[in-house]
Amino acid sequence: MKTPHGHLTYCSNIHPGEQWDAHFQTLKENLPTIRTQLAPDQPFALGLRLANDASLELSEPARLAEFKTWLAENDLYVFTMNGFPYGGFHNTRVKDQVHAPDWTTADRTEYTLRLFTILAQLLPEGLDGGVSTSPLSYRFWWEGEETTENAIQTATQNILYVAEKLIEIRQATGQLLHLDIEPEPDGLLENSVEFVSWYRDYLLPVGVPYLQEKYGMTALGAKEALLDHIRLCFDVCHVAVAYEEPAEVLDRLDTVGIKVGKIQISSAVKLGLEQDAEQKIAAIRAFDEPVYLHQVVARQPQGTLQKYPDLPEALAAWTEGSAQEWRVHFHVPLFMGTYGTLDSTQDEILKTLAIQKQVPFTHHLEVETYTWGVLPADIQKPIAESIVRELEWVKEVLQG
Repeated sequence: MKTPHGHLTYCSNIHPGEQWDAHFQTLKENLPTIRTQLAPDQPFALGLRLANDASLELSEPARLAEFKTWLAENDLYVFTMNGFPYGGFHNTRVKDQVHAPDWTTADRTEYTLRLFTILAQLLPEGLDGGVSTSPLSYRFWWEGEETTENAIQTATQNILYVAEKLIEIRQATGQLLHLDIEPEPDGLLENSVEFVSWYRDYLLPVGVPYLQEKYGMTALGAKEALLDHIRLCFDVCHVAVAYEEPAEVLDRLDTVGIKVGKIQISSAVKLGLEQDAEQKIAAIRAFDEPVYLHQVVARQPQGTLQKYPDLPEALAAWTEGSAQEWRVHFHVPLFMGTYGTLDSTQDEILKTLAIQKQVPFTHHLEVETYTWGVLPADIQKPIAESIVRELEWVKEVLQG
């Protein structure tokens, strides 16, 4: 839905269905009800997540035409898509495989281009459209500097190929489409520092001369094209787990001129461990589940950060006094600031949206709480009710 501070939606990765027919059925069961409660008098937006299988199926003209008709009949529109998870994302062990296939592969490249082809046909006139994606690869799949360097270079070439296709779509149709790269703990790009360094030291040095030669652009024109089409996906949960300040992230992007494709409005779990540490460690054990990665970043008494690839490793390493605070990559409901003895990083959402209200840095806002099915039972609610409550909370923050 349109707000004074951008188009607001939620990501359909909350709904199961790796095949299109199953996912579409879930959308039909939930979206009309959600729209009626949140935006009865205006079009309502959907952040569409398509698994690879679903993207292949929705590429069929008849199925895409059916979906477009259904969107129009229900006053719904799509302006952003989530292209991070390629395969199964519910009722299966995801963990590090959320990055597979990564940006070193043709499969990831072809999947992403397929999403853009679909988005170009769904996008309302006058809106730009974005597809969010993984931060190149998973860090622990690459051992040693040489193999990591090769992975980064290969991924950069594949992303440049996508940028080239997006430039050609814009030249042919006028549509502005952008790939929104999402730094994540233990990704090859896990925070804004690494993202900006990659953009400055890899993408621009390779991409600018390539686009100059291919399209006859000036150096400035080639750089501007890359800045238009390759952007940051600002996931607030990930920023918080990295202990980054939202304002500092935006200042860092400004040093190169990098744009934000969308804000993924999301919240992590936070544990202040200077008091009642044993009780809080016991409470966080309820969040240890087998589906998703829950990276932990611990702030130690001397101020340094200790990283753990998943919650079990952090729990095994914990001793009394070893950390002042933990931040856990677990997308918990936005509207709750506390979970019993545990806290959330809701304050980081409030900081981010306060900046957006004062000096807008994107007009794509997407709620991304996808862990409802693996949350502790006492905080689970029906999906449609949960989505409505999330979006109502964000609307109130934006209006406040």
